[in-house]
Amino acid sequence: MAPVTTPRHDGPSADGATLDPVTFEVLKNSFVTLVDEMAEQILRTCHSFVIYARDFSCALCDAEGNTIMQGSQDIAVHVGTLHLKAKAVLEDFAGDINEGDVFAVNDPYRGGTHFSDVSVIRPIFADGELVAMAQANGHWADMGGSVPGSFDVSATDHFGEGVRIPPIRIVDRGVVRHDVIGLVAHNTRAPGDIIGDCHAQIEATRVAEQEVFRLVDKYGSRTVTTAFGAVQDYVERLTRARIAALPDGVWETEDHLDLDPGKEEGLVAVRLKMTIEGDEISYDLSGSDPAISSFLNSGSGVAFSGAIASAKTFLPDIPLNSGFYRAVKVDVGPEGTVVNAGWPNAVTGCVSGAYEKIMSAGFELWSQLMPERALACCFNLEYLLVGGRDARRDDRPFFMWYDWMAGGWGGRHGKDGQNATSPVFGVGLAVQPLEGQERLTPVLTSVHEIIPDSGGPGRHRGGCGVRKGGTLTDVEHSVMSYCCDRGRAVTWGIGGGMPSLPHGVWLNRGTDRERYLGANFSGVAVERGDRFERPSAGGGGLGDPLLRDPAEVLEDVIDGYVTLRRAERDYGVVVREIDAELSQYEVDAQATERVRAEQRIERVDWLDEDPEEVATRFRNGELDVMDLVRRHGVILDWGSGELLPRTTEQYRSLLRRRSAAQWTAP
Repeated sequence: MAPVTTPRHDGPSADGATLDPVTFEVLKNSFVTLVDEMAEQILRTCHSFVIYARDFSCALCDAEGNTIMQGSQDIAVHVGTLHLKAKAVLEDFAGDINEGDVFAVNDPYRGGTHFSDVSVIRPIFADGELVAMAQANGHWADMGGSVPGSFDVSATDHFGEGVRIPPIRIVDRGVVRHDVIGLVAHNTRAPGDIIGDCHAQIEATRVAEQEVFRLVDKYGSRTVTTAFGAVQDYVERLTRARIAALPDGVWETEDHLDLDPGKEEGLVAVRLKMTIEGDEISYDLSGSDPAISSFLNSGSGVAFSGAIASAKTFLPDIPLNSGFYRAVKVDVGPEGTVVNAGWPNAVTGCVSGAYEKIMSAGFELWSQLMPERALACCFNLEYLLVGGRDARRDDRPFFMWYDWMAGGWGGRHGKDGQNATSPVFGVGLAVQPLEGQERLTPVLTSVHEIIPDSGGPGRHRGGCGVRKGGTLTDVEHSVMSYCCDRGRAVTWGIGGGMPSLPHGVWLNRGTDRERYLGANFSGVAVERGDRFERPSAGGGGLGDPLLRDPAEVLEDVIDGYVTLRRAERDYGVVVREIDAELSQYEVDAQATERVRAEQRIERVDWLDEDPEEVATRFRNGELDVMDLVRRHGVILDWGSGELLPRTTEQYRSLLRRRSAAQWTAP
C-alpha cells in the first residue's frame, strides 16, 4: 500500500482565496461540529441497538476524498479508513458523480474495515462543482453469511462472511434506489434494521450537506474549500513539529494472535518497526507472519488505521485528518500476510485480531520513546453473538444478541490502568444497556461485575476487567459465536509488569454439561436454559509488582480489586483480614518484607520449571490459571488442561523480555 499523500494548501488557493486566523479557527471548529451533528442525527434515527451503542463514525472529506475532520467520539479503527472508502467511490464513479447522489461501500479489500462496517457517502456540490464528501459509517448487525451476526471464525475466505459491497449508488440524483438497498438488506437476517440504519446514515450525510451549504452561503465557496485544505496543512505542521522534537531512531517489537487454526499450535506474529527520521515517522509491518486460516486477518486499510491510531494515542492533542497521514507513513507490506491478507482471505474478525495487535505493538514502542506516557497492553476487543429464532413471539422472528464488554487498560506511567473501559478499538463505544438487550432478545443477563485480580500486577496495576454471564430463555434453532483473541497471547505487561488473564467463554459452567468454548468459535448450537459466562481481561501491569507500595495493595484489597491470595502471590504483600464486612484489613509489614525477599530470589527460576510438571500441578489444583500465565509462563488448552508446548516456549520468551528481564535483582 503506497503512502497516503494529499496536496498541500500553503498560502492562497488557486482561485486567490485566503484565510485570516479568525476565519480559519471558526471554520475549523465548524467542521468538527458538522461531523458531530451527523452523529447526533444517526443516534436519533438509527434502528439497530448496535449503532445506538455508538458503533459508528462520521467524517467530512474534500473533493479528492481526503479527510478534513473526524468527530469528537468516533471509533479509531473506522477513522483511519474513511478517506480510503471515499477515494474508492471517486475512482469507480469518475465522471459520473452527480448532485443528489449517495453511495455505499463496505469493501475491506478497497480500504474498508470489515463487511459489517458500511459507509454511506454523499458528494456535496457548490455552484455545480464537487467540493466535499460527507460520510457516515455504521456497523450493521448482520451482513448475511454462514452464522447470525456474520462472525464465522471458521471462514477462510470472504464468501462465508456476508455481502461484499463495492462502491454502489443508492441514491441517484435525489431518488432513493430502494431496489439496490433492498437487494443488500434482504441478503441479511435483519432487513428491517438494515434498511432503517441505511436511511439514518443517508439523512446524516444530508445534515452535513446542509451545513456545508450554510457555510458556503456565509463565507463563499472559495473560502470554505480553502479552509478544507488549510486544516489539513495545520494538522501536518503540528504533527511534524511534534515528531521533529523526538529523537531519530528505529524501534521494533512484535505482538501475537493466539494461533492459526490451519496449522500446529503456536502464536502468530504481528511485527512492527517504527522509524523516526527528522519530522516523519515510518511504520513497517512487512515482517508479519502469513495470513491465517481464520477471519482474524486484517486488510490494508485496517493495518494502516492501527498504526495511525497507535501514534495518535500518544499525540492526543493533535486533531486527526489526512494532514496527519503526510507525516506518519505506513508500509503494510505485501498481500498475503496476517496484516494485509488481500482478497479473498477472511477478514471480518480483524478488529479483535491483527488490528489491536498493531495498536498494542505501537503502544509498546511509543512507551519506550515517551516513557512519561507509557501504557502497557490493554484488553482485547471481543464480541459474543447469539442468534436464532425468538420464541417469545408467535411469528418466531430472527433475533441477534450482539454484545461486547468493557475491560481493563494497561498500567500507565505513575498511574494504575483504567478499570472497565471501552476497548482501544474505539473509546467512544458504549456498553449496551442490559435492559434494552433483554427487551429485544430472549437472553437474560445474570451477572455483570468487575473481576478481582484481573488487572495485571505491576508497580502500577493494570485496570480490572469484567465478567458477564447470562441465560438463554425462549430461543429456538440458535447458535453462539465469539470473536476474540488473547486466550493464549495473554494481555501483557511492560517494564517488569505482569499479564492479566486469558479470554474465553464457558457454557453451563459448574454443571455436568460444562464446556469451555475458547476465545474464538462460531456456530455452537445452544438451547433454552443454557448458561454462559466470559471475562474481559484486565490491562497488563507496568513496572515490577514487588515495587508497588504495600499501602496501594491494601487499598486494592479493600476495594475488591485484588484478593488476599493474589496480594501475596503477585505483589509479595501479606494482608491480614480484621473484619471483611467492614472492609477492615491491615498489612503485615514484617511478613511482607520476608515474602518479598523470598520472591526476589525464587522468581528468577519460575520460567525455567518444566512446563509439563507445571501443567500437572495445575490439573491437580495446586496452581491456578494466574499462576501459570504470570509466574511460570505456561499456556494450556484451558478446557482440557493439555499443555501447548510451542505456544508456551514463545510465551515464555515474551514474558522474559517484557517482564523478568526488568525485575529488580534479589
